[in-house]
Amino acid sequence: MGAQALLRVENVSVRFGGVRALDGVSCDVNAGEICGLIGPNGAGKTTLFNCITRLYPVASGAISFAGKRIDSVPARQIVSLGIARTFQNLGIYPDMTVLENVALGAHHSHGGRFFQPVLQPLASDAREREITDWCRSILRALDLHSHESARAGNLPYGTLKRVEIARALAAKPRLLLLDEPAAGLNHGERVEFADLIIRIRDEFSLTVLLVEHQMGLVMGLCGRLLVLHLGQLLAEGSPAQISSNPAVVTAYLGEAA
Repeated sequence: MGAQALLRVENVSVRFGGVRALDGVSCDVNAGEICGLIGPNGAGKTTLFNCITRLYPVASGAISFAGKRIDSVPARQIVSLGIARTFQNLGIYPDMTVLENVALGAHHSHGGRFFQPVLQPLASDAREREITDWCRSILRALDLHSHESARAGNLPYGTLKRVEIARALAAKPRLLLLDEPAAGLNHGERVEFADLIIRIRDEFSLTVLLVEHQMGLVMGLCGRLLVLHLGQLLAEGSPAQISSNPAVVTAYLGEAA
């Protein structure tokens, strides 16, 4: 495993009753890379995401971020440590504006005491202005500034996908986890999405780990791939190495090419 790993997963297992959703998985995600996490349905990809973000407990093993163990950290602290994620199903609030949705990401990461607006109104106002300015800068970076005041529920699906990424960026993460971010996008939107991920990786100094079933997108976007199958790490390597790996072909297609 790489010496520059930002995220390190070591021999992690997860059980649901008698079923092992993850079985001794070990892998690294290196700082600054765009890494793909792929595998057939039920392979354990989202389960691994949920372990990293502490939505699921690990039965055994360890997960470290920036050199520190996080597998026993409360889930509410994960964002403040520098890890943000999106979900398979959009978690956008349709009756809120785009700016309000994105600002939620900043509030979740920066916290704030319940009574602060009463006890320190000037400080609270200054903090709100700082958050608003930060979120507007993200909207500009993602070409969403023209939708700032729009009701989110009135926007097309492809735009809402970018809004969800903007909300994750508002938390100022070092590691961005994207769970099937291109699902539901057409070919042209997927091409634009790939360009967007590269751009925000560079502009926001991110490391990106993404789960995705659109293999054309994954092969062109990711520098390295991790392949899960039946809860185990089946293979890892460059897109070229993975696409020519007989075990991976068998896992996906049921037969060797």
